[in-house]
Amino acid sequence: MNSSVRKPIAVLALFVILTIWIVVATSIGSTITGAPGWLQLIFYAVAGIGWIFPMRPIFHWMNSAPDVRKGP
Repeated sequence: MNSSVRKPIAVLALFVILTIWIVVATSIGSTITGAPGWLQLIFYAVAGIGWIFPMRPIFHWMNSAPDVRKGP
């Protein structure tokens, strides 16, 4: 599978994963509104940065295909 096919598939997968991440993070975040401020800070820091870890394999897969474009 070449990169011109992988990129749209990866973009769709990234969109789906990010949407699920946002829904889960906001659901959990709404339940900790009464928690101490330090706990909320830790949660939102992890939720704000943690989304990249599930996406790293997709980025790697998307960019690992050899680009076999035919030049003029």
